[in-house]
Amino acid sequence: MAWYDRFFGGQLEEKDNPSQTLMGGSSEGTREPIVSYERQYEELEIVNRAVNMIVDDAAEIPAIIQGSAKFTGVTKGFKRAKVDSLLNYEPNLFQDINTFKRNLITDFILDGNIFIYFDGVHIYHLPSSKVTIHSSKSTYVERFEFSGAIDYSPAEIIHVKENSFYSIYRGVPRLSPALRTMQLMASMRKFQDNFFKNGAVPGLVLKSPNTLSEKIKERMIQSWGVRYKPEAGGKRPLILDGGIEIDALSNVNFRDLDFQSSIAENEKIILKSLGVPPILLDSGNNANIRPNLRLYYLETILPIVRKVNFGLERFFGFSVKEDVTNIPALQPELRDQSQYYTSLVNGGIITVNEAREQLGFDFVDGQDDVRVPANIAGSAANPDEGGRPVEEETEGEDGG
Repeated sequence: MAWYDRFFGGQLEEKDNPSQTLMGGSSEGTREPIVSYERQYEELEIVNRAVNMIVDDAAEIPAIIQGSAKFTGVTKGFKRAKVDSLLNYEPNLFQDINTFKRNLITDFILDGNIFIYFDGVHIYHLPSSKVTIHSSKSTYVERFEFSGAIDYSPAEIIHVKENSFYSIYRGVPRLSPALRTMQLMASMRKFQDNFFKNGAVPGLVLKSPNTLSEKIKERMIQSWGVRYKPEAGGKRPLILDGGIEIDALSNVNFRDLDFQSSIAENEKIILKSLGVPPILLDSGNNANIRPNLRLYYLETILPIVRKVNFGLERFFGFSVKEDVTNIPALQPELRDQSQYYTSLVNGGIITVNEAREQLGFDFVDGQDDVRVPANIAGSAANPDEGGRPVEEETEGEDGG
């Protein structure tokens, strides 16, 4: 549409998405088996450890609230100091900031979504498994419904969504592709438990040279079960007469029943799906731990933190960035870092106080000006120009 169309009766530009009428009008709750994820998180050691690593590491990264509101957020009229207090110190009157963030990231890993309620003063976490999104046919979201009883408007909810293909409203958790692997590991553990409950006996077959009646077979099985109970500590010997022999049910040995190699491979699959390098959980010294730890932060932790910050940025209108100053895995070597900032200061690019701020030191008075490098080399065209300044002679030297 041209600028003059509004004066000559031209059609005004449509602001809403025309296809929203076809996409909206539906209600989307969680599609994930959250109960299954929670059970695996509580029962499988590798899932618990990997999820806790991501949750704890992501929750420890503070947010930097920069400048004034650069764009119109969902909420208006808030000062930067208030937003900084909510996101870094006191989200509400009942939780510290670390507990609040850990609840958010745990929901993000297990469900793929984060829902935060803002009452105008404080922010509160809403369990994502109980939140249903009602899409709108004209805008984007009509309302959020919690547990089928409480409705929230889009201006009250901060929604952070994980990547997904199925829906533009709800995300897919990172544990979803590894669900089959987790269930397989749980089946292996269950088999081991039942195996040891049965007295660590794979199974026996009694071979008889003659055909026995059903009544005699049932009586022999009952007698065996009563007198020989390894799980109860019973070791009473049995006498087999009539030519009956004992034969093993299978040739499986005890080493094959521990599934150690299969469990180790499945653990690596789970770690990779979550974005945790398996080498970080292996024992022993390894020269590749530092680059893998840096990769873990760059490809797993920081993307999660940035997704949360982008959601907060849109809601409050301020620029929200992650503060990685105190993360050792993302810091260069101290010597390289010192040389880098020294060259920037001496080159007149940044001030001394700006360099001290990046290095974590306090400001120094009188160091807020950029240093202009002095040219102490003489001019190649005219040796009288440039070069070292002429030193003035003192009075004592003049008087001899």
